[in-house]
Amino acid sequence: MKNIVLMVLFATSVLADNAESFVVQDIRIEGLHRVQFDEVISKIPIQIGANINVQDAANIIRSLYALGDFEDIKVLRDNNALIILVKERPTIASISFLGNKVIKEEQLRYSLDTFGVRVGAVLEQATLSNIEKEVEDFYYSVGKYNATVEVVVKPLSYNRSDLTFVFEEGLSAKIQQINFIGNEIFSDKELLSQFKLNSNASWWNFLSDNTYQKRVLVSDIEALKSFYLDRGYLKFQVNSVQVSISPDKKGVYITLWLNEGSPYVVKDVKFQGALLGREEEFQTMVPFEKGEYYNSSLVTRLEEDIKRILGEVGYAYPQVSTVPEFDSQTDEVSLIVSVQTGNRIYVRNIHFIGNHLTKDEVLRREMRQMEGSWLDAKLVDMGKIRLNRLGFFESVNVQIVRVSDSEDQVDLVYSVKEANSGSINLGVGYGTESGLSFQIGLQQNNFLGSGNRVGVNAMINDYQKNITLDYRDPFLNLDGISLGGKIFYNEFEAFEAGIVDYTNESYGANFTWGFPFNELNFFEFGMGYIHSRIGDLPSYFQVEQFLVSQAGHIDSYGSLNINDFDINISWTRNKLNSTYFPTSGNYQRIFYKMTLPGSDIQYFKVQYDIRQYIPLSRGQEFAFLMRGRIGYGNGYGETDGQDNLFPFYENYYAGGFTTLRGFSSNSVGPKAVYRDYSNSNNGFDISTNDSVGGNAIALASLELIVPMPFISTEIRNQVRTSVFIDAASVWDTEFDYRDFGADHGNQYYDYSDPLSYRVSYGASLQWMSPIGPLVFSLAKPIRIYESDDKEFFTFTIGKAF
Repeated sequence: MKNIVLMVLFATSVLADNAESFVVQDIRIEGLHRVQFDEVISKIPIQIGANINVQDAANIIRSLYALGDFEDIKVLRDNNALIILVKERPTIASISFLGNKVIKEEQLRYSLDTFGVRVGAVLEQATLSNIEKEVEDFYYSVGKYNATVEVVVKPLSYNRSDLTFVFEEGLSAKIQQINFIGNEIFSDKELLSQFKLNSNASWWNFLSDNTYQKRVLVSDIEALKSFYLDRGYLKFQVNSVQVSISPDKKGVYITLWLNEGSPYVVKDVKFQGALLGREEEFQTMVPFEKGEYYNSSLVTRLEEDIKRILGEVGYAYPQVSTVPEFDSQTDEVSLIVSVQTGNRIYVRNIHFIGNHLTKDEVLRREMRQMEGSWLDAKLVDMGKIRLNRLGFFESVNVQIVRVSDSEDQVDLVYSVKEANSGSINLGVGYGTESGLSFQIGLQQNNFLGSGNRVGVNAMINDYQKNITLDYRDPFLNLDGISLGGKIFYNEFEAFEAGIVDYTNESYGANFTWGFPFNELNFFEFGMGYIHSRIGDLPSYFQVEQFLVSQAGHIDSYGSLNINDFDINISWTRNKLNSTYFPTSGNYQRIFYKMTLPGSDIQYFKVQYDIRQYIPLSRGQEFAFLMRGRIGYGNGYGETDGQDNLFPFYENYYAGGFTTLRGFSSNSVGPKAVYRDYSNSNNGFDISTNDSVGGNAIALASLELIVPMPFISTEIRNQVRTSVFIDAASVWDTEFDYRDFGADHGNQYYDYSDPLSYRVSYGASLQWMSPIGPLVFSLAKPIRIYESDDKEFFTFTIGKAF
């Protein structure tokens, strides 16, 4: 505005030579380069043939300045011609930054863009000055009081300029001292424990910080208020806060003046407003008794519980507030809970976005909230949980969107980010006996977006060749009945897997039907057939009796040929909040399998698995995982007068990533014991390191899940780090230690003892990579037997807990 006034005065002096107005016979504009002549002439409030005076010249200057393209404007008269001299503002040719570390370049460019400072825009010095001040204010808010920002303007040809933002960030001011004045009930130490800011943050206390930040101080003050309110001090106040900076701007002193007041106890809780006949139900939800100290967190929980109840019957936007009524004579408080339900809301439409591969019907069949019915917040959340459990999506979010022309209708919008539902299952490992091994498999859990699973898995390594074709339709009908099946062929070399030597060539097929019981429980029933040809039959003590009972199925080549038909049934209860990387909830599964009477080998097998996730923080970045497994199998009935025994090739083993980290695969459990008759009619026993497994197993694991530091939130959702303790025991209930001579007892332990367990500890990293889950673990055994094989590092692709 100063420039405008000066130009008006200048214009007055120029036109003063002829105070009388004159008729404009010509208009000339000089100094234009970037701005078009027609644009300027259209803004001049004077036309050829019109009279012009000093006031008209002032109006011309104002109009042209309003364009924002000129930094200098002069209005002159040449006889009867009006001459306008302009100097255009330069345009921005480039923008660069030097010295910025706290603020990233992407953030700076975004902020500049909101100010209109971008390449090709007109340069305005006033805007640059405002930006300098705002950036410095930001640095001050994060404790960098020595920070400076300067914009260097470099003129270029053709009226252009380069902008360089030069930052001197300096060091953050450290908190030297935090003082409380007025606290008599709680000590300074107790109050400081509520602060993230700290004057003497220890290196191990990563939640505290001795760098001053204004926004953190504001958060700490709110935490302090909550601390007092949760202990009944309803009238607690922070009267004032003083932040002092040392002369060198490197230290900060914070002083808070407090008024604690007196603690109040709850006299009674009353409800008013639109209670919908639920006052008695609301009273049962009150989380404290009469005479207890007031607690702000419990009051908030009561309000949220009431909102949740109302949200389940269609009242999506209730207003619930609690007003305290004080009795200062008795230090009691009556709580008046006001409930306003608002309109009952109905769901008009449910939309899905982000599912580029997965068909809408696959998502829609997981919905429990129906279109046209009233909004139930519980059912809306259940839809989100069920979509997460599919395992097809990295993230699932839901929004409730009001319908613009309706007061009682909303739309639900579920936005998903599709994950790689197909996987290339690769495994790479190294063992002292098995050496380097590889596994490969292809599986599509969301085939062509249908939600059906189709898999072709082939495995080739030192000890196994396997190919499996499997298919599963999880929604054979609208009731959620599923149908699946697989066909397989397998060759197994036990010796190469660290197990006592034998070979097993098998093929077969099975089919399963699934039946949902409710939202959490699912039952499956299956039938199968398997043919096995087992060669190089072992002769160790634990298997001798089994082979005697199966003598009729051993061919002339010394191989065991068997045909078995089996049935199986399972129960699964899944309350996890996600398929991959859950942080809360429970998963349980019981599986029972038995061969049908008339099969060559009659046996049964039962196994129970459980996982429990317990979140340890509000955002569930920290969580605790408990895993367990119990399994048992045995023969049933008789064949030719002999008891049927559990087949050795169905034994349980432990060791490796999925069971007991820190131990080589299959290395934990009973070992083969041979009886040598070469030098004695009675024979003597020889113990070995060959694993034979057992018919019973127990596994347990405790795992602390912690967030990966120094990575973005988006990546953190795809990476999991944890520390763990694993324990496992495998034993043979049919092994009788008394069958062996006492002189040989030091060669082996009692393989029928379930207390012969192993323990390890370590750390694990899991990453949901584009090719499937990648898992790395480092583990060290802390309870080990002489015959066990240790494995410090494991690396697996395609398998995650």
